Amino acid sequence: MADNAFDPPFDVVILGGGSGGYACAFRAAELGLRVALIEKDKVGGTCLHRGCIPTKALLHAAELADGAREGEQFGVRSTLEGIDMPGVNKYKDGVVSRLYKGLQGLVRQRKITYVEGTGRLVDAFTVEVDGQRYQGRHVVLATGSVPKSLPGLEIDGNRIISSDHALQMEHVPASAIILGGGVIGVEFASVWKSFGVDVTIVEGLPHLLPLEDESSSKLIERAYRRRGITYELGNRFSRAEYTESGVRVTLESGTTVEAELLLVAVGRGPVSAGLGYEEAGVRTERGYVLVDEYCRTSVSSVFAVGDLIPTLQLAHVGFGEGILVAEQIAGLPVQPIDYDGVPRVTYSEPEVASVGITEARAKERFGADGVETLVYDLAGNGKSSILKTQGAVKLVRQKDGPVVGVHMVGARVGELIAEAQLITNWEALPIDVAQLIHPHPTQSEALGEAHLALAGKPLHVHG
Repeated sequence: MADNAFDPPFDVVILGGGSGGYACAFRAAELGLRVALIEKDKVGGTCLHRGCIPTKALLHAAELADGAREGEQFGVRSTLEGIDMPGVNKYKDGVVSRLYKGLQGLVRQRKITYVEGTGRLVDAFTVEVDGQRYQGRHVVLATGSVPKSLPGLEIDGNRIISSDHALQMEHVPASAIILGGGVIGVEFASVWKSFGVDVTIVEGLPHLLPLEDESSSKLIERAYRRRGITYELGNRFSRAEYTESGVRVTLESGTTVEAELLLVAVGRGPVSAGLGYEEAGVRTERGYVLVDEYCRTSVSSVFAVGDLIPTLQLAHVGFGEGILVAEQIAGLPVQPIDYDGVPRVTYSEPEVASVGITEARAKERFGADGVETLVYDLAGNGKSSILKTQGAVKLVRQKDGPVVGVHMVGARVGELIAEAQLITNWEALPIDVAQLIHPHPTQSEALGEAHLALAGKPLHVHG
């Protein structure tokens, strides 16, 4: 805490009102701190307006489209007449609007000084917005991220688009190339395929979802082949050019792919340029603000959270980092975030969910002989058979020790990750979970039966 002789109007000035920024503001206000929250656009940031929420709304619409198209499999006579994109967007925007109004209400309720405008860090205690200065004992940088591109590839919003543009489309394209097989690319591929689009994913690394356990990547690749989604793996982008009716992408191998449009989904980069960070003494690298395990920057009064720092780019990570910073500023004891213990979900069809470390990382940490794994095929799970989903639960265990990774692929497995998070974060042994009785028939049984099998007590396991 700064010297008591220094008494600015605020205890904390937060630059950026996305997940990390508003979580910090809410927690700080709850703790009795005087808070200013500065946002150039709308409180809620990327996640609410251009990321998590609208994309998941599209994915739900896509699930309904698949249900209508495939109803006959379940004895239901249904057909898909088409996709009404204005109707889909109305539904999506309605979800966002309701949540946005809720956030605005919470800002007012907690008596946070909300400032709309583009802020710039002036010094270690001051942010300037349109000539007006806001000074606090502490400053929290939370300016988030924007879609990235590749050298020589211009996102024009016409035939070459980012995820921001894709969320506002008023028509369903006939075909699309998606550059990038990470979470964003895989989710949009899932939506568009369900909407009837001919989709090709281009990924320069050897697998889709390259940050996941390799077994999960292979399962999603198999599922996408069955769905008719094509992909080029281990083949890097070379150039893109307009054709008479669309876009042609050339890969380094010489392979060409043509489609109506190209979605550039190669990740998101931090928003930090021109905001005064380095001039104020805040260290950055490749645009990211560098922090320690407590989200403290190189300037003692300045913290940074969310996509601006080189941690997992997930809204729930931003929430956690914002709360961590608010509690530090209030003088509460805090523990650093264990990023291995953060759950991760790709909301494709099928979903991919994981928590803890991959088998490869476990072998690096414990040695090749110090790791045990078990794969439970969802074919043995009654609810998964009812849902007609395929996939698996994979457990990674330190030999004779706790479960250190849970990796799942299948419809709705994202809803199972909360229990898996408790298992890995509380360092449970397989026998600890095996003795818990899971309800039947549910998909949660798959997690229970995987631990039964790893504990030497297999039930519905297909050998």
